[in-house]
Amino acid sequence: MASAAKVCHHSMVADNSSSGELALESLILCKLCLCEQPFDKMTSLQACNCIFCTLCIQQYAQLAVREGLGSPITCPDMACTNQGILQEAEIADLVPPEQLHLYQRLKLEREVSMDPCKMWCPTADCHTVCLVESRDPGVPVSIDCTVCLNNFCSACKLDWHPGKSCLSNQQIAVSPEKGILIAAKVDACIKQCPVCRIYIERNEGCAQMMCKNCRHTFCWYCLQNLDNDIFLRHYDKGPCRNKLGHSRASVMWNRTQVVGILVGLGILAIVTSPLLLLASPCIICCVCKSCKSKKKKKGPSPTT
Repeated sequence: MASAAKVCHHSMVADNSSSGELALESLILCKLCLCEQPFDKMTSLQACNCIFCTLCIQQYAQLAVREGLGSPITCPDMACTNQGILQEAEIADLVPPEQLHLYQRLKLEREVSMDPCKMWCPTADCHTVCLVESRDPGVPVSIDCTVCLNNFCSACKLDWHPGKSCLSNQQIAVSPEKGILIAAKVDACIKQCPVCRIYIERNEGCAQMMCKNCRHTFCWYCLQNLDNDIFLRHYDKGPCRNKLGHSRASVMWNRTQVVGILVGLGILAIVTSPLLLLASPCIICCVCKSCKSKKKKKGPSPTT
C-alpha cells in the first residue's frame, strides 16, 4: 500500500509539472507592453497575423484615430514584414462608437483631399463631395454642386469667374447667403492653408498658425512657411514685424525656453553616453539570459 501511494504521489507531481509547462507555453508575448498574456487576452490582426494583447491594441488604435487624421492605421510592430493595415471592422471592435465615426469622417476627408477628381463644396454646412472634370494641372475649371447648386472655381473655391484670374477675384468676396467670407486681405478672418488649401478661421491670438489637417505651420498675415523657424525670427523684421500677437518679453522668454531645452538635451546626451557604454555589457548579459531561459521553456519536457 505504501509503495502504491508513493507511485500515485509521483504521478500527481508529474501531472502538475506537465500542466505548469503547458500553462507557460500558452502564454504569448505582446510586442507593445512586453508582457506575456494568455491567448484569450490577445488580438490577432487580419492583414499580417501579428498578435498583441487586446488592451494594448485598443490603446494604440484609439491614439491612431486621434492623431492620424484619417490615415490608414498600420500594424504597430515596426518589424512587421507584411506591413499590415487594420481593417475598418477591426477598428470598430477596438474603439468606442464616437471614435469610429470620427475616423470614418477623417478618412473620407483625407480621401477627397488626395483625389484630384473630387472636391468638397465650399458652401457652409453643405458637406457635399463634388466631382471635378479632368483638366490640365493648374488650370481652374467650373464645378457645380448637385445639392446646393453652387457654381464655384476649382482653384480659389469662390464663385465661378470666367475671364478673371483667381487673384483679382479674391480681393474681396462676400456671399452671406452661402456662408462664405474669404478675402485676400492681410487681416482677413478666414484664409486657406498654403499647403492643403483647407479653410482656417482665426478670431484672435497668435499669428503663428498650424493647420490641423496637414500640420503645416505658417504666418497668418503673409502665409510664409514657419516650419523651421523655431525662434520665430520671421516677426523680427519685414512687413510682419511685431505682429506675432505676444509682447516682446514673452517672445524672448519663449526663445530662452527653446534654447534651454536644446542645451538640456545636449547635456543629457553627453552625461548618459558614458553610462550607456558602461552598462552595455550588463544589458547584453540580461538579454542573453532571457533568450536562454525562453529556449529552455520551449524545449521538450524530460520523460521519466
